[in-house]
Amino acid sequence: METMNQKEYTITGMTCDGCVASVKKVLENTKGVVEAQVQLAYPQATIKTDTTLNLEEINQLLKAKGKYAISEEKKEADLAPFPSIGKPKTQAQPIVSSSLPEISINTYKPLIIIVSFIAGVSLLTQYPFNDFSGMLWMRHFMAGFFLVFSFFKLLNLEGFAGSYHMYDIVAVKWKTWGFIYPFVELGLGVAYLINFMPLYTNIATVIVLGVSSIGVIESNINKRKIKCACLGDVFNLPMSTVTIIEDLTMVGMAGWMLFVI
Repeated sequence: METMNQKEYTITGMTCDGCVASVKKVLENTKGVVEAQVQLAYPQATIKTDTTLNLEEINQLLKAKGKYAISEEKKEADLAPFPSIGKPKTQAQPIVSSSLPEISINTYKPLIIIVSFIAGVSLLTQYPFNDFSGMLWMRHFMAGFFLVFSFFKLLNLEGFAGSYHMYDIVAVKWKTWGFIYPFVELGLGVAYLINFMPLYTNIATVIVLGVSSIGVIESNINKRKIKCACLGDVFNLPMSTVTIIEDLTMVGMAGWMLFVI
């Protein structure tokens, strides 16, 4: 009868949830590994095995995927830094924090610009505004929102799925949902653009984004300092109240459109 062993390991080089997904895949495909749990916070890896691991061999496989390395040394204070799109800090910030990352215009600049562009283009579609319709603006905005945000997610589908798996209540239990979700957003974007079955499109939006908001809200309540996957794996945006507002605003718009249909 085989004996199961469980041990904690330190993995250096991981800076985002895409890294976590890559490392986890390597570990799960390693001979002798029964189960591997990988995270940015210490311990970075908890591995259950039915034989002794060859760390040298694993390190070679990890090196092929990126600047990752596994060891038995415990370095709780030396955690991977949280990625930032702003100016690099002289001292690495820990992944686990007692408070949420500070919200600043600089941090969320990509999100602000993208949403502003979508809002502006949605407005210009009704130029010269002789018969301006707020409902039509909302529909165009939601179409643009879903189409653009699904585009960024699809640029690196695996990276998005890895990030989404960290906090979404559905993706945590069913990781495949992370690979399906961008296509659901794409479908909703097209549906809003051509005004396809508005009643069912709005109901689907309320359900999909309503459920997605639960994981976002839980992460903020628990003060988890993790990466937001709203723009896929392209930008390193921290999870914060901004993400909650983004999701709930879309739910509110869909709910309002349902009310006035």
